[in-house]
Amino acid sequence: MPIDAIADRCNYTLMLSTLCACNKLRRSARIVSALYDEALAPSGLTVAQFSLLRMLQRAGPSSLSEFAEASGYDRTTLNRTLAPLEAKGLVESKPGKDRRSRIVAITGEATQAMRRAQPHWEEAQARIEAALGPDHGKLFEMLDRIEEMRA
Repeated sequence: MPIDAIADRCNYTLMLSTLCACNKLRRSARIVSALYDEALAPSGLTVAQFSLLRMLQRAGPSSLSEFAEASGYDRTTLNRTLAPLEAKGLVESKPGKDRRSRIVAITGEATQAMRRAQPHWEEAQARIEAALGPDHGKLFEMLDRIEEMRA
């Protein structure tokens, strides 16, 4: 039987089961991210960008190292994620007290972009909460315990 015929007969809408917490969390994160990205698409921001901007807004102007620590990013990944936001004029950076440090902050344009994106984020958030049901807070408690494992 040709491979195309075999592929046509397979039901790829079923997820492979797993007992691995890492695999399950990563797969769930990809599904949730895709849902938020789809909802946020009209705003021009991805959920990673929107979330990062919101965290930076809450943190205020911060050194890259301090913000990486507070947001759970490693410095290299954070730098790579901030670069396109800086290119779009949503994040600004300036030298810190010494040449090795850099201070990052959101711009007024970022505040406006987040305001435009907020209803789209709320739509995605409501979909997730509806799917999880009234006990969705328990998921956050479990995820908080996982975050506490960070060394």
